[in-house]
Amino acid sequence: MRERWFGATGRRVPEIVLEGEVDLAGALVLDAVDEEALRSAHAEGRPVAVRAATADEVKAALARPEVATALVTDRALLDLDLTELTYG
Repeated sequence: MRERWFGATGRRVPEIVLEGEVDLAGALVLDAVDEEALRSAHAEGRPVAVRAATADEVKAALARPEVATALVTDRALLDLDLTELTYG
């Protein structure tokens, strides 16, 4: 399981996680990638989680270094091969 830094908290979290399985206290949770919100949260050291319902949404969220994790409700998305999805 690949992990990412959870903002400036010093914690690491899975890059893709089922919604409700990780404590997101203090995080900015977005329904879609919002560049201005990402910049602001990053400047504050605040962790960011983005909800994603499809493989393309997961890929788009995790393409942003400011995003700590993609939140999914479909367990099948936990098994995505992001390298394959990104580079073919």
